[in-house]
Amino acid sequence: MALRAAILRHVRLPLQTAPKLHHNQPHPCLASFRFMSSHDDHITKEQVTDRVLAVIRDYPKVDPSKVTPNVHFEKDLGLDSLDTVEIVMALEEEFKLEIPDKEAVRIDSCNLAIEYISNHPMAS
Repeated sequence: MALRAAILRHVRLPLQTAPKLHHNQPHPCLASFRFMSSHDDHITKEQVTDRVLAVIRDYPKVDPSKVTPNVHFEKDLGLDSLDTVEIVMALEEEFKLEIPDKEAVRIDSCNLAIEYISNHPMAS
């Protein structure tokens, strides 16, 4: 987890405010940016399940035919703890969210990943 935290520390970008023009209009160059002040496009549990399974099937050390919603990363797929960290990071990238380290270490199966992501308010 220390490696993951070190990597994330270096890829974070500072928050900048958008420059304003007349009449409180944002700068035209920033009109296409999506600011994360609200979230209204939450995904369904079925969509989460499909995408989680796809991420795990795409992992190089996984036999895609063994991946099911109830599969355990270590017991059923033979992955080690580093592989599990890499899968959690891939899930964070896929769903555009950050899973805190305390929660990430608990995600050791597809079912737990699906439950965590489907209940996360910022998953997209």
